[in-house]
Amino acid sequence: MKQPAIIRDKENSNAALKAGRNRNRAQKVSEVIKDWILELRLFPGDRLPQEPELIAKLGVSKGTLRESLKILETQGLIKTRTGPGGGAFISEMEKGLANSLLATHFFFKDVSISDIYELRIIMEPQLARNVCGYINETQIEILREKMTYYNYPPVSIVEEQSQREKELEFHEIMAGFCQNELLRFNCQFLVQLLKELIICKKIYQKPNPELREKGLTYQEQLLTAFTNKDSETAHLVLQAHMLEAKSLMLAQEAHFKRGFLKG
Repeated sequence: MKQPAIIRDKENSNAALKAGRNRNRAQKVSEVIKDWILELRLFPGDRLPQEPELIAKLGVSKGTLRESLKILETQGLIKTRTGPGGGAFISEMEKGLANSLLATHFFFKDVSISDIYELRIIMEPQLARNVCGYINETQIEILREKMTYYNYPPVSIVEEQSQREKELEFHEIMAGFCQNELLRFNCQFLVQLLKELIICKKIYQKPNPELREKGLTYQEQLLTAFTNKDSETAHLVLQAHMLEAKSLMLAQEAHFKRGFLKG
């Protein structure tokens, strides 16, 4: 016989509360395992203790432990393998996965060109100052090589877009030379957002010789500052570059919005 709705609702509520408690428990256990990883100085490739040992050490059920390991695997901190020699192994989250997860977080957020450049104006000049202290001749040549992809006027819309993407890659590569992990990640992530914004893709498909030419000028000045190990000039050049780029990009954005309204 079918139970009354009030009983079914109570049972569903209790089940939901229990599931919530289990998730909270698993989350707390996953944090304990993270602490162990740090305390034991485990590195990518190292294996965690086997399941029975983990259950005994943590005082949890098999189900809770496995849920905790799933959480860590989703976070990219471990990878599990089955079969002989299997288990849970420490893994370093790939940069692409980290960027993808963070980009997903902002997928439904109203992130604008202005928002991105507001941060780039602060971060990239400091990035240039940091990089200037460590960059070598080989790395400078890598950046100069990237500039050869857009140091001439494009002959098609496809090439226009490709050149803008290569110019953004210049900044990604430069960030890769930074010794500050947080600064490097954030600067590269902001560039990725610019690549993925729909309005930016539209802008990059339109001829914009001023954006290309001014970008080249600033990048040449930046490489000169890097060669001379002049961190102050590198900082000022990137600051001017970001301010100019923001102004040009916002002007293009306004142009597209006016066109959309007229249409």
